[in-house]
Amino acid sequence: MKSVKALVFDFDGLILETEHPDFQSWSEAYQEHGLELTLDVWGDVIGRPASYFDPIADIESRLGRRIDADDVRARRKARHLELIAALELLPGVLAVHAEARRLGLGLAVASSSSHSWVDGHLARLGLEFDCVRCRDDVEHAKPLPDLYLAAVQCLGVQPAQAVALEDSANGILAAKAAGLRCIAVPTPMTAGLDLSLADLRVESLDALPLAEMLRRVGGV
Repeated sequence: MKSVKALVFDFDGLILETEHPDFQSWSEAYQEHGLELTLDVWGDVIGRPASYFDPIADIESRLGRRIDADDVRARRKARHLELIAALELLPGVLAVHAEARRLGLGLAVASSSSHSWVDGHLARLGLEFDCVRCRDDVEHAKPLPDLYLAAVQCLGVQPAQAVALEDSANGILAAKAAGLRCIAVPTPMTAGLDLSLADLRVESLDALPLAEMLRRVGGV
């Protein structure tokens, strides 16, 4: 794999399917107030930093009144953590990580989530990366290219020498804007989004060997 020197993983929805628990826990909060949080709305949120969309403000706007925001957030967070605790690594993550190491590729994570979120999960899962870049490290999170540019700079490679693994449209936009090739690995939450900017789409990371995926995106 001479032309590819690095692999950059997204985190939420790529390593762990944290996006559905996030959506489900907020959906339940909406339902408590007689409202619906649709996938059409949430699809634009996926891959962006948490500051992009405030569900509490949306609920209050739609109700036309204030709610007990602290109570809603506390109960939503408890439900979210309950759902997250049951998660396991998505299929193929360990195999791709191990194969990338065998091929001598640099490994990084580029995530619009915070270090406190990403680092804790990576430590719990026992996954080690050469570089982890999160929203704390850059001025702009996805869909802007800052995170991917920071990740490849940390790895000491050029963007054209790296391949991104992404599940969301916003993540793919960020990777391509940074000059990386990108493999889309959608989850049920993101499968209906427009992921056509990706260089390759696979249904899961265990659908093909890493070497074959890299060959298909011109990595040999």
